[in-house]
Amino acid sequence: MSSAFTSRTTSCRAERASGIATATRRYVDAVAGTRAKIYDTRKTAPGLRALDKYAVVQGGGENHRIGLFDMFLIKNNHVDRAGSITAAVERIRRRGMAQKIMVEVRDMRELDEALALKPDFILLDNMSPDELRRAVERTAGTVPLEASGGVTLESVRAIAESGVDRISIGALTHSVKALDISMRVASRLPE
Repeated sequence: MSSAFTSRTTSCRAERASGIATATRRYVDAVAGTRAKIYDTRKTAPGLRALDKYAVVQGGGENHRIGLFDMFLIKNNHVDRAGSITAAVERIRRRGMAQKIMVEVRDMRELDEALALKPDFILLDNMSPDELRRAVERTAGTVPLEASGGVTLESVRAIAESGVDRISIGALTHSVKALDISMRVASRLPE
Protein backbone atom coordinates (compact mmCIF):
# COMPACT_ATOMS: atom_id res chain seq x y z
CA MET A 1 0.00 0.00 0.00
CA SER A 2 1.47 3.34 -0.97
CA SER A 3 2.29 5.90 1.67
CA ALA A 4 0.24 8.49 -0.27
CA PHE A 5 -2.87 6.25 0.01
CA THR A 6 -2.25 5.58 3.71
CA SER A 7 -1.70 9.27 4.37
CA ARG A 8 -4.91 10.24 2.53
CA THR A 9 -6.93 7.54 4.32
CA THR A 10 -5.66 8.79 7.69
CA SER A 11 -6.44 12.36 6.65
CA CYS A 12 -10.00 11.36 5.62
CA ARG A 13 -10.56 9.73 9.00
CA ALA A 14 -9.24 12.82 10.80
CA GLU A 15 -11.45 15.06 8.67
CA ARG A 16 -14.51 12.91 9.42
CA ALA A 17 -13.76 12.80 13.16
CA SER A 18 -13.18 16.56 13.23
CA GLY A 19 -16.48 17.12 11.43
CA ILE A 20 -18.32 14.91 13.95
CA ALA A 21 -16.70 16.61 16.94
CA THR A 22 -17.46 20.06 15.52
CA ALA A 23 -21.10 19.20 14.78
CA THR A 24 -21.50 17.68 18.24
CA ARG A 25 -20.07 20.81 19.88
CA ARG A 26 -22.59 22.95 17.98
CA TYR A 27 -25.47 20.87 19.39
CA VAL A 28 -23.97 20.85 22.89
CA ASP A 29 -23.58 24.64 22.79
CA ALA A 30 -27.16 25.03 21.49
CA VAL A 31 -28.59 23.29 24.58
CA ALA A 32 -26.27 24.92 27.13
CA GLY A 33 -28.10 25.89 30.30
CA THR A 34 -30.71 23.13 29.98
CA ARG A 35 -30.63 19.68 31.58
CA ALA A 36 -30.44 17.91 28.21
CA LYS A 37 -27.36 16.00 27.14
CA ILE A 38 -26.57 15.32 23.48
CA TYR A 39 -26.21 11.65 22.49
CA ASP A 40 -25.20 9.91 19.29
CA THR A 41 -26.86 6.78 17.90
CA ARG A 42 -25.50 3.52 16.48
CA LYS A 43 -25.73 4.98 12.96
CA THR A 44 -22.02 5.16 12.19
CA ALA A 45 -19.86 4.51 9.14
CA PRO A 46 -18.93 0.84 8.62
CA GLY A 47 -15.60 0.15 10.26
CA LEU A 48 -15.43 3.57 11.91
CA ARG A 49 -17.78 3.15 14.88
CA ALA A 50 -15.05 3.53 17.52
CA LEU A 51 -13.66 6.64 15.81
CA ASP A 52 -17.13 8.17 15.35
CA LYS A 53 -18.06 7.52 18.99
CA TYR A 54 -14.74 8.97 20.16
CA ALA A 55 -15.32 12.10 18.08
CA VAL A 56 -18.78 12.62 19.64
CA VAL A 57 -17.25 12.51 23.12
CA GLN A 58 -14.50 14.92 22.07
CA GLY A 59 -17.21 17.32 20.90
CA GLY A 60 -18.85 17.21 24.35
CA GLY A 61 -21.54 14.65 23.58
CA GLU A 62 -22.34 11.25 25.05
CA ASN A 63 -22.43 7.79 23.50
CA HIS A 64 -25.83 6.11 23.35
CA ARG A 65 -24.98 2.49 22.60
CA ILE A 66 -21.91 1.00 21.04
CA GLY A 67 -23.82 -2.00 19.69
CA LEU A 68 -26.98 -4.03 20.06
CA PHE A 69 -25.45 -5.79 23.07
CA ASP A 70 -25.37 -2.66 25.29
CA MET A 71 -29.05 -2.12 25.97
CA PHE A 72 -32.43 -3.38 24.86
CA LEU A 73 -34.09 -0.69 22.77
CA ILE A 74 -37.69 -1.67 22.17
CA LYS A 75 -38.81 0.11 19.01
CA ASN A 76 -42.12 0.15 17.17
CA ASN A 77 -41.26 -2.89 15.04
CA HIS A 78 -40.59 -4.93 18.22
CA VAL A 79 -43.87 -3.73 19.73
CA ASP A 80 -45.76 -4.63 16.55
CA ARG A 81 -44.18 -8.10 16.52
CA ALA A 82 -44.80 -8.77 20.24
CA GLY A 83 -48.30 -7.29 20.17
CA SER A 84 -47.74 -4.53 22.74
CA ILE A 85 -45.09 -2.65 24.68
CA THR A 86 -45.99 -4.72 27.74
CA ALA A 87 -45.53 -8.02 25.88
CA ALA A 88 -42.17 -6.89 24.45
CA VAL A 89 -40.81 -5.77 27.83
CA GLU A 90 -42.07 -8.91 29.60
CA ARG A 91 -40.43 -11.11 26.96
CA ILE A 92 -37.07 -9.44 27.61
CA ARG A 93 -37.40 -9.51 31.39
CA ARG A 94 -38.18 -13.25 31.34
CA ARG A 95 -34.70 -13.80 29.94
CA GLY A 96 -33.15 -12.36 33.11
CA MET A 97 -30.42 -10.46 31.27
CA ALA A 98 -28.55 -7.56 32.90
CA GLN A 99 -28.83 -5.00 30.10
CA LYS A 100 -30.97 -1.94 30.68
CA ILE A 101 -34.22 -1.47 28.80
CA MET A 102 -35.25 1.59 26.80
CA VAL A 103 -38.77 1.75 25.38
CA GLU A 104 -39.60 3.92 22.38
CA VAL A 105 -43.04 5.55 22.49
CA ARG A 106 -44.91 7.53 19.84
CA ASP A 107 -47.77 9.05 21.85
CA MET A 108 -49.15 9.59 25.35
CA ARG A 109 -51.04 6.29 25.40
CA GLU A 110 -47.81 4.39 24.73
CA LEU A 111 -46.02 6.59 27.29
CA ASP A 112 -48.53 5.56 29.97
CA GLU A 113 -48.10 1.89 29.08
CA ALA A 114 -44.30 2.20 29.24
CA LEU A 115 -44.37 4.11 32.54
CA ALA A 116 -46.34 1.31 34.17
CA LEU A 117 -43.52 -1.10 33.25
CA LYS A 118 -40.77 1.04 34.84
CA PRO A 119 -38.10 0.72 32.13
CA ASP A 120 -34.67 2.28 32.61
CA PHE A 121 -35.30 4.90 29.88
CA ILE A 122 -38.12 6.04 27.62
CA LEU A 123 -37.42 7.34 24.12
CA LEU A 124 -39.96 9.88 22.85
CA ASP A 125 -40.02 9.40 19.09
CA ASN A 126 -40.71 12.31 16.73
CA MET A 127 -42.70 14.34 19.26
CA SER A 128 -43.19 18.10 19.04
CA PRO A 129 -41.78 20.30 21.82
CA ASP A 130 -45.31 20.63 23.27
CA GLU A 131 -45.77 16.84 23.31
CA LEU A 132 -42.32 16.47 24.88
CA ARG A 133 -43.25 18.98 27.58
CA ARG A 134 -46.44 17.04 28.36
CA ALA A 135 -44.45 13.80 28.54
CA VAL A 136 -41.96 15.40 30.95
CA GLU A 137 -44.83 16.61 33.17
CA ARG A 138 -46.57 13.22 33.06
CA THR A 139 -43.38 11.35 33.89
CA ALA A 140 -42.47 13.73 36.75
CA GLY A 141 -38.85 12.55 36.85
CA THR A 142 -39.64 8.87 37.45
CA VAL A 143 -37.63 7.74 34.41
CA PRO A 144 -35.08 9.52 32.19
CA LEU A 145 -36.62 10.72 28.92
CA GLU A 146 -34.85 10.89 25.58
CA ALA A 147 -36.10 12.81 22.56
CA SER A 148 -35.21 11.50 19.14
CA GLY A 149 -36.21 11.83 15.52
CA GLY A 150 -35.77 14.73 13.14
CA VAL A 151 -33.60 16.76 15.51
CA THR A 152 -31.82 19.65 13.81
CA LEU A 153 -29.59 22.43 15.04
CA GLU A 154 -32.55 24.76 14.56
CA SER A 155 -34.94 22.62 16.65
CA VAL A 156 -32.64 21.24 19.36
CA ARG A 157 -32.96 24.20 21.76
CA ALA A 158 -36.78 23.99 21.83
CA ILE A 159 -36.52 20.23 22.37
CA ALA A 160 -34.08 20.72 25.25
CA GLU A 161 -36.28 23.39 26.84
CA SER A 162 -39.11 20.83 27.07
CA GLY A 163 -37.23 19.31 30.01
CA VAL A 164 -36.05 16.02 28.47
CA ASP A 165 -32.86 14.50 29.86
CA ARG A 166 -31.32 13.29 26.62
CA ILE A 167 -31.49 14.13 22.93
CA SER A 168 -30.17 11.55 20.46
CA ILE A 169 -29.11 12.68 17.00
CA GLY A 170 -28.22 10.17 14.30
CA ALA A 171 -27.06 12.93 11.96
CA LEU A 172 -24.01 13.51 14.17
CA THR A 173 -22.42 10.45 12.63
CA HIS A 174 -24.45 9.40 9.59
CA SER A 175 -24.74 12.76 7.82
CA VAL A 176 -21.79 14.76 9.06
CA LYS A 177 -19.77 16.96 6.74
CA ALA A 178 -16.09 16.21 7.09
CA LEU A 179 -13.95 19.15 8.15
CA ASP A 180 -11.64 20.10 5.31
CA ILE A 181 -8.11 19.73 6.66
CA SER A 182 -5.15 20.12 4.40
CA MET A 183 -1.52 20.82 4.91
CA ARG A 184 0.91 21.84 2.27
CA VAL A 185 4.58 21.12 2.80
CA ALA A 186 6.93 23.33 0.88
CA SER A 187 10.26 21.79 0.25
CA ARG A 188 13.29 23.49 -1.14
CA LEU A 189 15.14 21.80 -3.86
CA PRO A 190 18.88 21.66 -3.49
CA GLU A 191 20.58 24.50 -5.30
